[in-house]
Amino acid sequence: MNLEDLILVSVDDHIVEPENMFDKHMPAKFRDRAPRVSKGTNGAHHWQIEDARAPGLGLNAVIGRPKEEYGMEPVAYDQVRPGCYDVDARIGDMNVNGVLASINFGSFPGFGGYRFFTMKDKELALATVRAYNDWHFYEWCEKYPGRFIPCGYLPLWDVDAAADELKRIAKLGFRTVAFPDNPAKVGLPSLHHDQWNKLWKIFNDERIVISCHIGSSGNAPYASDLSPIDAWITSMPISIANSAADWLFAAFWKKFPDLRMCLSEGGIGWVPYLIERADFTVQQHGAWIRSNVKDEKPSDVFKRHIITCFIDDKFGLKNRHEIGVDMIAWECDYPHSDALWPHSAENIWEQIQDLPVDEINKMTHENVLREFRWDPFTPMGGRQNCTVGALRQAGIGVDTRPISKGGLMAVGEDDKPVTSADIIRILSHV
Repeated sequence: MNLEDLILVSVDDHIVEPENMFDKHMPAKFRDRAPRVSKGTNGAHHWQIEDARAPGLGLNAVIGRPKEEYGMEPVAYDQVRPGCYDVDARIGDMNVNGVLASINFGSFPGFGGYRFFTMKDKELALATVRAYNDWHFYEWCEKYPGRFIPCGYLPLWDVDAAADELKRIAKLGFRTVAFPDNPAKVGLPSLHHDQWNKLWKIFNDERIVISCHIGSSGNAPYASDLSPIDAWITSMPISIANSAADWLFAAFWKKFPDLRMCLSEGGIGWVPYLIERADFTVQQHGAWIRSNVKDEKPSDVFKRHIITCFIDDKFGLKNRHEIGVDMIAWECDYPHSDALWPHSAENIWEQIQDLPVDEINKMTHENVLREFRWDPFTPMGGRQNCTVGALRQAGIGVDTRPISKGGLMAVGEDDKPVTSADIIRILSHV
């Protein structure tokens, strides 16, 4: 096997939603009240949702910029690559990167749909969620069959409406739903509340994966305003570990044996310690804690139900069998600053080239295709058209040269490290 033979399926990429996305799919009754794009301060575009606005357009959608221009921006359509919001351009960027298929999380709704939950008019909010899902399926995923694993949102403020929408999008062909990693933090009942059982059953029966992205219940915490942003960026993936422990010890896994969740953009290197600690916790404290996990180790529950993913994680790959090699997936993270586009294939190959071929195939695509029940090979005309080598042939002509987009706000003083306060200041002004 060589690099050109790899088949890459990403469980974490992102969309910067185009401003016309609600034109076709919002019911006429609500069309004049649909979320819309307007221009704010400093030339920034933002989504206006009722009387609130989503800060920024595609925060951190920096693919294609010189690294000196990375940051918690850009904030306008002319500051991002067209592949962020135009599906035709996205396919070109996927081809040149060697990526066969991907799951795409939204931007303005928040990774778990928080901005839908906070809408005041719940009838409008429900129509907005449904219109978003229809746009995502018909305008984004269906245009290029096999290339995008449909990822939906739910009206989680109303479990009955959420159940109806989950059934509806399951029939369309959605394979996953973005869900807050900690619903209690965004004003919803705890994931341990019995009301969710209605949803868990549908997820289980329809084999729809729950995708919990880092930051889906709020930004990762930072130590102080003076803390260098390096520390915040470093700890972002690991921030989902607290939520992972909460999900791990839930009671519903026994009731719903086919239920699966994915810790999107969470990395894998920290997982061996978490599940080792979970096993120790039950062993040492089991006499008094009355744990939901009985008759087996928490680590076994984790390896059966929870999908993890990585971008650059050599330590995690060395310990892949402690994590569960059958539930590890790869992610690209286009168009965010952790993405290594257009060299993602080279980066993963450098990490895995010495591993057994069967394990390489599992982690690069087979685990995802199995757990998300996804077949990209048939619409693509066979596996031979799905490799890094074949896709890059199709991507010849895509311009990958870094292009300065300008328009960035000043980030602190030139001679001092960027701090958490600098980034918070920028976010409050876009």
